[in-house]
Amino acid sequence: MAKVNLFWNPAGFELDSLGTNQLTKVSDGDTPQVSFSIRMLSIDTPEIHYPGTQSPAKHDEKLTQLAEWMQQGKAPIDAALADFLRPKLATGSAGSLQKQQGDLAAQAFQDLLDAKLTKPNGRKRALFLRSADEKFDQYGRVLAYVAPSYTADELAAMTPLQRATFNLLMVDGGWAAPFPIYPSLPKYSDLVLFQSVTEDAMLQKRGTYADPLSLTGYEFRMCFRLWEITNDMENGKKLSEGDRMGWIERFCVDMTTREIFFPQNYYRVLPCNRVFIWPKDANDAAGKLNLTPA
Repeated sequence: MAKVNLFWNPAGFELDSLGTNQLTKVSDGDTPQVSFSIRMLSIDTPEIHYPGTQSPAKHDEKLTQLAEWMQQGKAPIDAALADFLRPKLATGSAGSLQKQQGDLAAQAFQDLLDAKLTKPNGRKRALFLRSADEKFDQYGRVLAYVAPSYTADELAAMTPLQRATFNLLMVDGGWAAPFPIYPSLPKYSDLVLFQSVTEDAMLQKRGTYADPLSLTGYEFRMCFRLWEITNDMENGKKLSEGDRMGWIERFCVDMTTREIFFPQNYYRVLPCNRVFIWPKDANDAAGKLNLTPA
């Protein structure tokens, strides 16, 4: 395993605002209880619904067509990235595989919840949440690392992996791709753990890594957007350069070399070593993380 050279130890923030949430019940005169959705930080699982409520399985033909457009040079994508993605899209079942793996990932998460949140006496543990710099995503979900709530005595007797967050455990099982996005990065020791368990899942072919033609969730989403853009172009719609390239935006950093890659070169970084950066944050990240151009 290559040494992680990206050093990042954010102070972190406690959850200080949880937005607008539905009231579920009232425990007493000063204790309302609410429910809210959580998007687990630094991971990405295969999609069960995308876009909206549509099943990915409905997009098999579209993704096959996208592979053909790539072959013909009609899609606005670099040739090298097209060569990387095309075999995964040309199977005729890329969307169905995404949906199948999404369902398996959801079941794997449920199994982890059942196992980790059950105490020896059969009672249920609470969840421990920790947010980073950004508190909410665009859908209003709380962005957080989620773990079983252990006592101080329990934590003292556990290794870092034994007390791991569900975020890390999903990556360890191969059902989630690591997806750290600056500035909401884990601290250095956690980045090392993310890298280590991902590399092991890849080598042992756990979860989605059992199929070399799998698309990560973020690859599936960007390929679907690329199909939409290419379809518009094929139908004669005039698109600006920004519109044509709107399907892929994030820069990618190799955490072992601190090299930063343009968005369409993300595939040159091993999945276990990837850190992503939005364009608006690229200059700030380059300075704070001491990045160098690839």
